[in-house]
Formats: sequence, structure tokens, C-alpha cells
Amino acid sequence: MSISQDSMWLLKEKYDGVKSDAFYADVKRLAMGEPLGYIIGHVPFLNTTIHLDSRPLIPRAETEFWVEKAIDEIKSKNIPSPHILDLCAGSGCIGVSVAKKIPSAQVDFSEIEIDHIETIKKNLTENDIPENHYNVVHTSLFDKLPTKYNFILSNPPYIDETLNRVDHSVIDFEPHLALFGGQDGMEVITNIIEKAINHLHPQGQLWMEHEPEQTEIITELAEKNLYTITTHRDQYGTERYSKLVYDLNFKES
Repeated sequence: MSISQDSMWLLKEKYDGVKSDAFYADVKRLAMGEPLGYIIGHVPFLNTTIHLDSRPLIPRAETEFWVEKAIDEIKSKNIPSPHILDLCAGSGCIGVSVAKKIPSAQVDFSEIEIDHIETIKKNLTENDIPENHYNVVHTSLFDKLPTKYNFILSNPPYIDETLNRVDHSVIDFEPHLALFGGQDGMEVITNIIEKAINHLHPQGQLWMEHEPEQTEIITELAEKNLYTITTHRDQYGTERYSKLVYDLNFKES
């Protein structure tokens, strides 16, 4: 999207079409590379509005794509009150959209950055999610989460810095902790795959976003840790996410 298109969207969304000194100041912020979502303060994600007060990772269209697929999968299982975890929640966009689409769901949010906790709670409130249907936990991955889940959905830090494919505006403005996954981008992913098995019901599912270059090693880790796995392409044809199913038959083979 060009700067002129960004400016038009900014004018409509933040200033109700009225140009002002504040608007022109924000246009300068755009010209300096600051992401539009941070300047407006919120972004759409599926059926929700996601506020970005604490400057979490800005939700991407690729994430939106697979989360919609996950929601369809959750619905297809007809679990009366599915228990779902948004792991590495950030803004909470994944869990909030699930809770909005599946009102019977109980959704937990796990987030390590304390500043994002209030943003998650705001997004739940602003999107009319009842308080008795969610739990927001300030924690590292699965710590403080003794419950087992039917589904774990995660957009973890997975970028491999050596690939050099991240835009400067992302590096300059978005949280590095939410972006970069250590050596080969695999440190957090490996931790999740190895530990998630203790937090899933049998036949429970772990959906996780990742780089296409990570598919092979993720598949090896999945099979080593008693999962069956399928990897899928996003709307742009890139291998972007995998579905891992905790399969008890692995123990019998």
C-alpha cells in the first residue's frame, strides 16, 4: 500500500475525513516508516477490532487466513465448550477472534510481556467477550497454565534474522521479542512443540505459524513428540502454518 493510500485510510479512520494539523503530523510519521496500525491505534482482524495500545506485533493477513481455518476446524469438532489457548498472544487477536466466532469457547491467553496484558483485556472488552469466557495470564509459554486444551493456537516469534527478509519499518517499530525466534528462528517453536503435548487433550491440536524454511525441522520435531502433522500454504502460496495433532497411536507404534 502506497503512502497516499495509507494517508487516505488514516484520514478516514482516525480523523473522520477532516484534515488538520494532527493529521499532517501523522502523515509525517507515515513518511518516516511508522506502521499505519500504530498511528491509527487499531486494526481489523477477521470479525474484530484489535487495539494496539501497547504496540504489540501488528496482526498480519497471513495470520488472519489460518486463524479462520482454525476456527472452522474448531467448529467442525462440535465440542460443547472447547478450551482454547492463544499462546504468545501479543494483542490477543487470535483468541479474541476465536471467542467472538465461538461464543461457547473458553479462551486463555498466555503472554510474556506485561505491557500487553492490558491491551489483551481491552480487546476482549471492546469486542464484547464475556468475562467468564476468558483468562489472561502473564507468563512464559505454558508456565502457570495447568489446564489441558482442545486447541492451542500460536503465532510465536519465528523469524530467522539471517534470511534478511524483514522490512526496515518492522525492525524499527515492531517488538523484536515477538518477531525473532533465535537461531534459525526455531528456539521458541521447539520449546512449544516439546511442551505442548503436556497441555493438550488426546487428539488435541496445535496450530502454529512459521517460516517455509522451517517446515522440515518442524515436521521432524512433531513426529518425535507424538504428533501427526500437516503443513499448509497461506493465501499467497507460501508454506505458512502447520497443524499438529496429539496422536496417542504414536505410543503404540
